[in-house]
This record gives sequence, structure tokens and C-alpha cells, in this order.
Amino acid sequence: MSKEFIESGSAILGIELGSTRIKAMLIGDTFSPIATGFAVWENKLADGYWTYSLESIHSTLKAAYKSLEENVFIQYGVPLKKIRAMGVSAMMHGYLPFDKAGKLLTSFRTWRNTTTEKAANELSASFGINIPQRWSVAHLYEAILNGEAHIKDIAHLTTLSGYIHFLLTGKWELGIGDASGMFPIKNGAYDAASLCIFEKLTKKYDLPWKLEEILPEIKPAGTKGTHLTKKGALFLDPSGNLQSGAPICPPEGDAGTGMVATNAVNPFTGNISAGTSIFASVVTGEPLKYASPNIDIVTTPAGDPAAMVHCNNCTGELDAWVNIFFEAAQLAGCKISKDDMYSLLFSDAMEGNTKGIISYNYLSGEHSTKISRGRPMYFRLPEANMNLKNYVKSQLFSTVATLKIGMDLLLKRENLSLKNLYAHGGLFKAKNVAQEILSAALDTPVFTMETAELGGAWGIALLAAYMASESKKSLGDWLEYAVFKNQPVTIATPNQKLRAEYDAYIEKYVLGLTAEKKLEEII
Repeated sequence: MSKEFIESGSAILGIELGSTRIKAMLIGDTFSPIATGFAVWENKLADGYWTYSLESIHSTLKAAYKSLEENVFIQYGVPLKKIRAMGVSAMMHGYLPFDKAGKLLTSFRTWRNTTTEKAANELSASFGINIPQRWSVAHLYEAILNGEAHIKDIAHLTTLSGYIHFLLTGKWELGIGDASGMFPIKNGAYDAASLCIFEKLTKKYDLPWKLEEILPEIKPAGTKGTHLTKKGALFLDPSGNLQSGAPICPPEGDAGTGMVATNAVNPFTGNISAGTSIFASVVTGEPLKYASPNIDIVTTPAGDPAAMVHCNNCTGELDAWVNIFFEAAQLAGCKISKDDMYSLLFSDAMEGNTKGIISYNYLSGEHSTKISRGRPMYFRLPEANMNLKNYVKSQLFSTVATLKIGMDLLLKRENLSLKNLYAHGGLFKAKNVAQEILSAALDTPVFTMETAELGGAWGIALLAAYMASESKKSLGDWLEYAVFKNQPVTIATPNQKLRAEYDAYIEKYVLGLTAEKKLEEII
């Protein structure tokens, strides 16, 4: 069935550019994956900025598509030539300024950078809402304040998904969810009052453009009218097999595709995405009562307001330690896969106790706890029982620590009532471990679907399917009845013993931040 589906050009393609890999996925008539491909990449710290080079972006994207193409042929014995529809998702935020000819004017400054504190603070105060350091407008304003020479040449400012979308379609446009991480959104458009304030703030710099002129055009979920060009098809597939003409849905950020992949786009639902970074998105249904520097206001791909708690660090330091243990196992002659190593360490850690063992997973700066530069650290009290399961459990606790600090503000201070909180991402690859910890840390039930590891490539494929369906339903209703109606769900409820352990952990974690801040001053 899948072979004929692919041959007929009925499959839908989703591509996600994540922090550590680019994934390409085909979905079939039941919206389940029928083929995948991926390629691994890594950001670099160059000239003071976390970045990916253009060469790396292009080559890794093509490698991911080629991997998909090869896997389709291996599985079904047919070439991948035609698709029904497609979409692109990528890491939100960051800074990608281009001139009129489409030339990138600086290196790509990703969401991971914490170099825009002055700009973010000034914009937040001027706009009256929180503008995080990673937002595109903060990067732009910081570059203006610093007098960077390229500013006068900017013709287009976009995100990573918007850039790939331009390569495939020739259009500078963006899904509304991704756009909401560039600049504040109100009533489906860039907030007019904030645009006026930005113009007043920058008037003395005599800029040759207005901000609304260089921002991408906003497109909500389901918008039609954009297609894969011949040039775009040849870029993605240099072999020439891929045919042009397929409809392409508005490009989205990883927060939006995470909402879609977890059926969390309707009011009072939320999702937590945990990988290299960790963030929670809660569709509020109404404006927040309090402003907070730890809570961002973004939108769903349909344009509904959502509150986001974003933390730069999650699994990076944990992954590094798992690699060390994996290397030790290989050195000892043990034959074990990396996935089995994760499962073994995670399940063993649940029998441990973190009393007196505190870990900080800050590979990069962490705005929510006012840490400017990454300095992974751990400390333990002399009486702590230092063994493998206790240490790994401390590392697991650290993956959600900064998220807990922000979510306490959102859930308790705002007194939000959530219908469902879904979790997905690489942290949950070992079942019933990270979910249990997250539920205890937030003191709320956490739902996990069998699709929890499919992530953004699946989410953007679903957005492309929604566009192609021409459904009259809202995005949330379409997802509920067409995709998730019979989806099995696992529920982790707060374990009171684990919750008490986590509360004791986070108390020492917050106190120890003084040492973490001191470390970045010293080294």
C-alpha cells in the first residue's frame, strides 16, 4: 500500500532542522510515518556566537533528504519523485539578515546565543512585554546598538525555517508561530504599536528601511498558494528526481510543530519539548495577568496566543555523560547499543537518591537563571552517597530544573488550569523515566503519546497535510478528529516521594546558582 502511495505522489513530506540533526519524513494516508531519513550536524561557537555555517545548512539538509530518498528505495523499491505537499520546520528565533540579492550578511546567530542582553532589556521596557534575548528583534537591535556595518544593507530578516522556505519557493514568508518568535504579534499581524516604538528607538540611526519592510510575510496554518519551484526542487535533490510544483505550507518553528505533534493547539492545552533545549508552550486562551522575564508570549500555528517557558539547556550535558559511560562499556568489551545504554542508566537512576548531589547542565548561557555563559558544574555534600545511579538521577533532575522555575511562575502565579500537558522529544526515549521526573517536578500529570519521539518533522508534515486537506475545521479540531482520535496515551501522575525529593533538590539548586554565576566570572 505504501509503495503505491509513494509512486502515485500522494505522500506528504515534512523536514525539520533540529539542533543536532535534520530529519526528513514521509507520511501516508493515516498520517503515520512511512519513511524517514536524517543527517547529523552540530553548532559551533565561532567569533563569540553559536552558529551553523551556510555550507553546513545546505549540505546537511541535502544529506537528510538523500537519506530519505535512499530509505524509500530500500523499503519500497521505488524512487521518490513526486509528493502531494510538504513543509519545513526549524529552530525558532535567531538572526539571519540578507541583502537584496539574498546574500547572508553575518553568520547565523542561533537561539542559543545570550549576547543581546542590553537590547532585550531595552526593548522589553519599551514594548511593555518580555522580549527574550534569542528573539530576532533583540539580535537586530543589538547589532544596531553595536553599530555593525551590515545593518544598512538588510533587505530581509528571517529565521532558519524561513530561509529554507525561501530556497525552496523564492518567497520570504513565515508561519505565524515562527514569526511570533521574531517580533510581537497582535491580531494576526506584527504588533503595530511595537513597530512604532521600534521606529522611534532607531530614528537616530537613520536606517534606510523600516522594520515591517524587512520582516517576512505572516501566514497562518492552512494558507495555500506557495509551491516548490524547479530551482528549489533541484536544490533539495540535486539528482533531479524530485518534481517541482508541490504545495508548501507556511514554514514553522519547533515550538509550533511541537504543539501540532502533541495535539496541543487548543486553549488550555500545553506541551513540553525536551531535547538540546527544553521549553513548554501553553495555549492560554486569554492574556496573562502578570509580565515576567521568564515567560514569552508567542502563538500557535493557527495564531492563538500561547505562553512559552524556554530554557537553553536540557540533554546536552546528560548526553555527554552517557557517552562517557558508553565508552567505558566499550573499553571493557561490553556489547551494548547507545539506546540500550540510555534505557539502562535511566531505569537504574530511578532507584537512586539525589540527596546532596546537585548538577547544572549549562553548556550555554541560561537567561532564565541569569547565567550568561555555559559552565557545566556539579557539587555534592561530603555526606552524599556518590554512586552511578545517584549521579545519573541528579543529571536527569537538572534537565528540567530551569523549566520548573519558569513553570512555577506560569502555573502557580497565573493560576492556569490545564486540560492536558503533553511531553515529547529525545529526553523521553526511555519510557516512564523522564515523564515521572517531569510530573513530580511540576506537580501535574504529564501525558505521553506513542508518537512522542516523532517530533517536528512529523508536526510540519501534519501542517502540510492540513493545508492539503482543504478542511473547513480549525487546526485544533482537525488534529483532534483526523489524527489523534484513537491515539494511545500514557499518563504519569505526580509521585509524592519523588516530588519531595525534587523539591529538596531544587531548593539547593537555586541556592547553588550563586556558585554557578561566580564560575562564569572566574573562567
